[in-house]
Amino acid sequence: MRSKPKWLFPVLALLPVLGLYACLRVYPIAETLRLSLFKWNIISRRKPFVGFDNFVELMSDPLFLEAIFNTTIVAFGVLVITIPVGLALAALINSRQGLRRSGFYETSIFLPHVVSLVPAAMAWKWIFDARLGPLNALIGWFGIPAQSWLFDPALSLVCLIVLCSWQSIGYAVLIFLVGLKNVPEALYEAARLDGASSFQAFRYVAIPLLKPVMLYVSVITLISSYNIYAQAFVLASDVQGAPGHLVRVLVLDMLENSFRNYRVGYAAAEAVVLLVIVLVLTGAQFRLFRDRSRA
Repeated sequence: MRSKPKWLFPVLALLPVLGLYACLRVYPIAETLRLSLFKWNIISRRKPFVGFDNFVELMSDPLFLEAIFNTTIVAFGVLVITIPVGLALAALINSRQGLRRSGFYETSIFLPHVVSLVPAAMAWKWIFDARLGPLNALIGWFGIPAQSWLFDPALSLVCLIVLCSWQSIGYAVLIFLVGLKNVPEALYEAARLDGASSFQAFRYVAIPLLKPVMLYVSVITLISSYNIYAQAFVLASDVQGAPGHLVRVLVLDMLENSFRNYRVGYAAAEAVVLLVIVLVLTGAQFRLFRDRSRA
């Protein structure tokens, strides 16, 4: 009797998972690509094929361009803060002085990442409040005048970057800690024998070995930052809960075009542009870290 090939069982075992992944991931992406080529209006029966007209219109839409600009500023701002701060905190926790209470520090730093987005954004909205917020009271002690944090476009971008960084740093610290704990102690000892200080050992021993971890954290942070919605929505909403658009981000613009303006095809085109941006930036990060590893 002919024996079955060895690959048959793992393939059959993976088929349900692959089928579920295709339904939840591949099909929505393909359907979004299809919808972006139509003038798809929810309340209209006629949905004509328009080709790339939606994409052409996007390039001259000031609201879309503003959303792309704001989202890019926030995403790279969060990335620039999260990577160095997360790595520094992970190094402090992993040090000999921090190991005694590492569990407490890890929990405290990781907690913002698991807190629900809306309550966290509401808490930060109170912190940034121009009249009652503690932030203005704090800077007042140093003689700095009170700021309208959430009513100034530039300051509101800063507030959004601070909020998103606060939520993403905990995850970065956890991943960096895993990488630091896997660095062999013998490499540190060899560096010390060569006369390297603790900082030099960390700089020339740990960081090169952490490049794959840094690549992962960088990619995840940038993707999640480009998909922000709840934070911007809550910070810009008024007391009665009415939505605001002081900081217009890309996902917020997509949802507004879909469910308020009923332009599903146009919003699908925005989603395709977001997908392309994420793919290009992810590829650029892989290329950057690969070139540095070779160097």
